[in-house]
Amino acid sequence: MDFFVLPDTPGATAVFGELARTPDRTGRTPFPNALPHGSGRPWIVGDWAGETVVEAVAGNDRVALFGPASVSAGQLREAVGRARSVRDLDALCARVSGSFHLVASIAGEVRVQGTVSAARRVFHTRRAGVTVAATAPTPLVGDLDDTDLDEELLACRLLAPWPPWPFSERPLWRGVETVPVGCFLELDRSGRGRHVRWWRPPKPHLPLEEGAARVREALREAVAVRARGAATISADLSGGMDSTSLCFLAADAVDRLVTTRWEAVNPTDEDQVWAGLAADHLPDARHLVLPRETAPSWFADLAEPDPDIEGPFAWIRTRSRLTHMARQVAAAGSADHLTGHGGDELFMSSPLDLHTLARTRRAGAIRHLRAHRAMYRWRLVPTVRGLLENGSFGSWLVSSAGTLTDPVRETGGSPSFSWGIGYRLPPWATPDAVAAVRRLLRRTGAAGPEPLAPQRGRHATLQDVRLCGDTLRRVDRLTSRSGVRWHAPFVDDRVVEAALAIRIEDTTMPDRYKPALTTAMRGVLPDAVRGRATKAEYSAEAYDSLRRRRAELLELCGADMRLARLGLVDAARVRSVLEALPPSSLALTPLISTFACETWLRSVEAARSVAAGGPL
Repeated sequence: MDFFVLPDTPGATAVFGELARTPDRTGRTPFPNALPHGSGRPWIVGDWAGETVVEAVAGNDRVALFGPASVSAGQLREAVGRARSVRDLDALCARVSGSFHLVASIAGEVRVQGTVSAARRVFHTRRAGVTVAATAPTPLVGDLDDTDLDEELLACRLLAPWPPWPFSERPLWRGVETVPVGCFLELDRSGRGRHVRWWRPPKPHLPLEEGAARVREALREAVAVRARGAATISADLSGGMDSTSLCFLAADAVDRLVTTRWEAVNPTDEDQVWAGLAADHLPDARHLVLPRETAPSWFADLAEPDPDIEGPFAWIRTRSRLTHMARQVAAAGSADHLTGHGGDELFMSSPLDLHTLARTRRAGAIRHLRAHRAMYRWRLVPTVRGLLENGSFGSWLVSSAGTLTDPVRETGGSPSFSWGIGYRLPPWATPDAVAAVRRLLRRTGAAGPEPLAPQRGRHATLQDVRLCGDTLRRVDRLTSRSGVRWHAPFVDDRVVEAALAIRIEDTTMPDRYKPALTTAMRGVLPDAVRGRATKAEYSAEAYDSLRRRRAELLELCGADMRLARLGLVDAARVRSVLEALPPSSLALTPLISTFACETWLRSVEAARSVAAGGPL
């Protein structure tokens, strides 16, 4: 599902003609659907086949929601009938559950809005004198030539385990901007665009029981809006708390539930034990276990170009697996799949919250600090030193530029309470790449950017939620080619708000595993399942897959490696790691971002060939 949004101006008509009437090389018009403004001018043009769309019209004003949403056309009509400007829709946006783009045309102005989690994003550029918005950046780009690419930002995408905010969200295509967190894009009567803030993270003020009740209802509604009208729905049942919670909520909301899990490489993997226990309590569901011998391993088919050339795909290692799973659940009758991703980002306890507690609840913070020191064996002096540090987000970005090539160290007895983890460039990054990333970090930090939230732990949570939501948006685009929409209820706006509103001191004790979620699922999950307090790790899968795919990965990093052509990596050093895998799985993490960037460059190259009349 992709679409453009145009302002209600005469100049937008020429842009509409360019976007809607140029067939691609398959002969198919890429954007066959169109909705008009009340003036009759083109408003929304795109392809939303299979997407849930709710529209309402009141006189010349109108609003459309693209995606699952807990609102009827009648309720939407009432809201747009009361609105005198696009800014009057804030209250509607604050109460509707689901994951959707909202597009409104009221009194000659336009509002285009995505989600807080980035599961739905809005991009924009200037074309023919007007601002044009879109759900993806690449349709806004010109000829896909080298001048369109921002190589400095591409170098930043090599950072492991991922680039920090705001670099993770900046389009790699020059001339394209993205709408910031908590804002919508407003297009005025002259066709100019501006960002308007409508949302800020809630203050963490609710006690655990009250906050958990809100989480439960938000999750229940998030699942219900996906289940409406669906005879069958599928869901991950990995054995973790997050996916298991969604399965039990879905079992109450849909006639037929299909669950899926991957057969583990490690025969002692405890996820499969917990998944089996949960399945025993879901006797009416169909449980698919995807065997290893018939499924792609991690890192399969990375040399294959991807038609989605928005940017490097963070989950490139499982791209083929995701496609395989989508085909399996489609064959089982499901067109909508629920994933538990986003639960870790929202509900895992973060030591960064101690930095906030030390300033807001000093007496109460001592108990939490003692518990963390006992569990992680933190030394007192470096712990206190870290808690006293109070630099700005911008100063942290500047200081991070100096540690990009430092060795990765274990936390040990010296915890960090900074704005983020220690981001590192891979050892195969060239001096030019290192210099480019350092310039970018220092320049951005010196400009004094505001963090996503004033508290360090909440900033980190929102960053991780947005990284997850943005990646799942790309996953949905991938699996939709196989007829399956991918849904992540944990990153819905209402769920995120409910989780962020719980008091920090109630969610940061290290001896309690995801206290907000486990409390929320009381009465939903069987106690035997709700009692899990561990989380699996997948280093065995990584090592096994890298060995199985070594030959094709070495070819990917051969003499014609695109990142090496650009002078960003030393291909020989990448190959040396593949030929002798390091003993620590931490050293494998940079491979993923490198493969993601390399695969993306090859996909862009293939798209250019198609645009120039080459083979499809």
